[in-house]
Amino acid sequence: MSKSRNDKVIFHDFPGGAQGFELMARFCYNNGRIEVTPSNIILLNSVAHFMGMAKDVSGTQNLIEQTEKSLEGIPDWTWSEILVALKQYQDFPLVENSSAILQKCLDSLVPRLAMSSDVSPSTSSPDSSGFRLSCDTRSTESMKNSFSRATWWFEDFVVLHLNLIENLIKAMIAQKFSHVILSRFLFYYQKSRFSGATSDEKRMIVESVAEMLFSLHWSSVSCKNLFGILRVALSLNVNKCCRNRLESMIGSQLDQATLDNLLVPSPPGVAYLYDVNLVLRFLRSFLRGGGCWVSSARLKKVGSLMDLYIAEVAPDSCLKPSKFVALAVALPESARDSHDGIYRAMDMYLEVHAGLSEEERMKICCALNYEKLSSEACKHLAQNSKFPSRTAVQALISQHSKLKSLIQDTSYVKPISDSPFSYSEKGTKLKKVEDGDQVVLYARKLDLSSENEKLRAHLQGMQWRVMELEKVCRKMQTQMAKIMKSRLSSSSNARSLPRLCS
Repeated sequence: MSKSRNDKVIFHDFPGGAQGFELMARFCYNNGRIEVTPSNIILLNSVAHFMGMAKDVSGTQNLIEQTEKSLEGIPDWTWSEILVALKQYQDFPLVENSSAILQKCLDSLVPRLAMSSDVSPSTSSPDSSGFRLSCDTRSTESMKNSFSRATWWFEDFVVLHLNLIENLIKAMIAQKFSHVILSRFLFYYQKSRFSGATSDEKRMIVESVAEMLFSLHWSSVSCKNLFGILRVALSLNVNKCCRNRLESMIGSQLDQATLDNLLVPSPPGVAYLYDVNLVLRFLRSFLRGGGCWVSSARLKKVGSLMDLYIAEVAPDSCLKPSKFVALAVALPESARDSHDGIYRAMDMYLEVHAGLSEEERMKICCALNYEKLSSEACKHLAQNSKFPSRTAVQALISQHSKLKSLIQDTSYVKPISDSPFSYSEKGTKLKKVEDGDQVVLYARKLDLSSENEKLRAHLQGMQWRVMELEKVCRKMQTQMAKIMKSRLSSSSNARSLPRLCS
């Protein structure tokens, strides 16, 4: 009596599991005939390579040859058929030929996108809502249609995994695709994939999206959206490389940021209200990104933004003097035409930090350029007890220098009445010889008597203003002399007291 044997064959990591095995069984039991379609070709090809179903092994039943021949027809597939194949590519691991199949799909897919998306980077801006819409209705509709043609594929690609998206973006960059559109897709992809994702999955998505954004032209990436993804990245504790990339991209276009963008809360364990170190890194990236030269307009725009930011963080009682000074001196002098904003921020900071020593307050005031203070700010500083007395003296000296310069400039202007010419009549030709040179003036059809009166009145007004400023300056100097005399007297009495006691 013979015993029956129940042998088992176990396949580890069989492509597609039961679904892949069923397709192979159908092929074998149907004498090597099976319908190869875009919906099963990837899996069939994977199974064929896994089982080695080539002609030298299975005779006429050559599944590898059949699938390879079908893959040659990828350029003729429809859009939806290629998408189905890509979804199957990411769902089932391929044993061999995986990169070649993916490349064939991408080579067919990307040119179709390029033809349908006829919007160039020069016609759009990363921070616009789509494109600039004019008041003309037909123009507005045309722009909306252009935007739709450029972004209609966003939803189709959201279902693809990160590794496929990375390959897709590389292929689209190679095809000179609009970096503005690519950056918008990546932000759209990040937000869409977050739905239902775990914290670890979200962190992987943000890190991958940041890496892909970093490969684009930074000027094509929306500054507003970069701040959005940075806040998400900080909450997910992404790796340092990801943070550095986002900070570098933001810093390169810091002139497009707003005050609200910069008000990022400090990380846990830091006493500051806002993340001042992050803003300092932005500034370094901005200056470094411009190389040896940053345009004056951009620099001054960032200077105005920093004045607002410094004023916002100045009332923070936990902000150290060194950090306040670092913010104030981070930009070159050419970034500000006036230091009134810095002075107001210092005034608030010193009011909150009343316990600072004289030396610490002097270090803070070193960031102030007295030459760029208005007369009102200098007057306020001279009477401001929160500031060291030496700064008041420096402010007065600076103001006096400006007044002296102004007086010298006005002294060169002679009164109109002293002019050797008279323009009382129309159409006269006047001549005057001075230092050997002949000067010929024509006043044909012009009556300049009224212009003379206006200019005389303007000069008189300037002279009156200078006199008023001189009075203010003398008054301030007198006050400062009294203050200094009082302080010297107090100091002298304090030194003589021990001698009297002895």
